[in-house]
Amino acid sequence: MQYTASIVAGDGHRVANPLSLAAMTGDTRTRSDPERLFAALAGGDRAALARAITLAESAKPDHRDLAKRLIALALAANADAIRVGITGVPGVGKSTLIDALGSKLTEAGHRVAVLAVDPSSTRTGGSILGDKTRMDRLSRDENAFIRPSPTAGTLGGVAAKTREAMLLCEAAGYDVILVETVGTGQSETTVAEMVDFFLVLMLAGAGDELQGLKKGVIEIADMIAVNKADGDTVEPAKRAAAEYQAALNILTPVSPNWPPPVVTVSGQTGTGLDALWDRILTHRRKLTESGERRDKRRQQRVRWMWTMFEDSIHTLLKTDTRVADRLAHLEREVASGETAPGAAAEEILTRLGLDRG
Repeated sequence: MQYTASIVAGDGHRVANPLSLAAMTGDTRTRSDPERLFAALAGGDRAALARAITLAESAKPDHRDLAKRLIALALAANADAIRVGITGVPGVGKSTLIDALGSKLTEAGHRVAVLAVDPSSTRTGGSILGDKTRMDRLSRDENAFIRPSPTAGTLGGVAAKTREAMLLCEAAGYDVILVETVGTGQSETTVAEMVDFFLVLMLAGAGDELQGLKKGVIEIADMIAVNKADGDTVEPAKRAAAEYQAALNILTPVSPNWPPPVVTVSGQTGTGLDALWDRILTHRRKLTESGERRDKRRQQRVRWMWTMFEDSIHTLLKTDTRVADRLAHLEREVASGETAPGAAAEEILTRLGLDRG
């Protein structure tokens, strides 16, 4: 798997390096002609796809304008990949399962893009972009593209520009998009709202299985997979699956057309992965036939609009001189009790010309 720029992890494998690729967006052709960049990625140039995603993730004002043109081209391409969100606590085996499942899919003729969201440090904003080298087979597969992206503190462990990255991958011809989240206990609602299918991985033998059922996550799951069901853990995995299924039966499913199933799988041996993928395809067929998938995509676009609006407001607060110079003072005044939070919020709105008076 070749990249124009890459990082080498401890095990010697290479993954796309967003930090090095960011510098590549300084290319005069890219800066002045996003249409040329889009044509390259649509033609199968993997380095162009990496540069396009870096451009979409950039916070620089000139990059943001170019990224808008790039995303407009991707939307016009009207690609329709299968989007699957995969979550689970650290250690559940997400990367191993994605590596095995993705390899099966590429062998079957699919092109698979993995958007692997890395945990960002809440103190420094840094992230560990070498973790996804655990996907040993996919990292060397010509029909796969792995993109690690830092969460940068965004809700649900999702990179701020994951939606844009999905669109660009689809436009580049990847027909299966797998979004792996950090699974650190944050709300995963954001993940479910941007994909077609939301898969929650669980483990057996970790104490009372039902204690692992975070109701908020399970209520939006399209399927639960008990992973690492191999060797001596096969029977415990089956028992755990039965308990999860019983719990799901008392919850209202996210879709009236799809009662979420519980399966047992092993990312290590590949056991159960064919059945897991068949369930995902059945879900897609049923929701397409009912019209629910079309409606869900429409709702996702509206949520995307509001996310972009909120991002723009945050950017404005940090860059607009009418507000930026006063924000730090307001924060100190609120912290000390000198100014009420509501009064501070009203002042910010007033300074932006958005006051309700």
